[in-house]
Amino acid sequence: MISPILIPIIFIALFIISSGLFTVKQQTVAIVERLGKFHSTRQSGLHFKLPLIDRVAGRESLKIQQLDVIVETKTKDDVFVHLKISVQYEVLREKVYDAFYRLQNSEEQITSYVFDVVRAEVPKLTLDEVFVRKDDIAIAVRRELREAMLGYGYDIIKTLVTDINPDEQVKEAMNRINAAEREKVAAQYDGDAEKIRIVAKAQAEAESKRLQGQGIADQRREIARGLEESMEVLNRAGINSQEASALIIITQHYDTLQSLGEASNSNLILLPNNPSAANNMLQDMVTSLAAVSKIEETRINK
Repeated sequence: MISPILIPIIFIALFIISSGLFTVKQQTVAIVERLGKFHSTRQSGLHFKLPLIDRVAGRESLKIQQLDVIVETKTKDDVFVHLKISVQYEVLREKVYDAFYRLQNSEEQITSYVFDVVRAEVPKLTLDEVFVRKDDIAIAVRRELREAMLGYGYDIIKTLVTDINPDEQVKEAMNRINAAEREKVAAQYDGDAEKIRIVAKAQAEAESKRLQGQGIADQRREIARGLEESMEVLNRAGINSQEASALIIITQHYDTLQSLGEASNSNLILLPNNPSAANNMLQDMVTSLAAVSKIEETRINK
């Protein structure tokens, strides 16, 4: 039988002992101090500390964490931009003491280093180069930041430039420049296309003229061949060359008149054009041809 006096003592003892039990979550390290001085670190699981003597001073997460830092700076061509730098970091398990005791605020320390590096690198570059070489900026931030933070128990896993945001007026100007450049290229393409069309048209016209000339030459050749055959037929019929030539010309004259009469919209008037004109023309042609023949005979006899 337990004495009633011992029951409160037992409860107090159980309370004190239970207050010494604590748990640590996975990927977390607990820092235990004894009488205000660092004593040990505890990994994940159930642990015991001396009641009223030991205390859990804090806990450090071993997970990879991300800190987003927005930095305003100026480029080489005097453009103000806002860069968003994402820093991924973790606490080294073997350096939990340094991470907990040496830095009052790790995020502020990382932010300060990011500002310092970005404002040292970006002013060396133009705005266009900042967009092109953002990976170089990220590498420079990680290199400087990792070297500085390792001594405090932090390892910088990766740094990323996730956003580059110039002033709105600069964005509008860049868009106008881009649009003007594209219009210039489009105009050049239009000019090249027009040049090709003009050259092709000229080549087509040249080919058309060549074929047209060839057609006319063939036509005249056939006409000459036809006249030659007509002369042979007329000569066989007993008509001399002068009369045959005059007859052919008169025939062509009437063919021309017939063609003019068949063309309803023709405004051409052939002169002279009366009933006696054909007879006069025939006589004139025969006389002219006879005179030419005599002149030719005289020249040959000489």
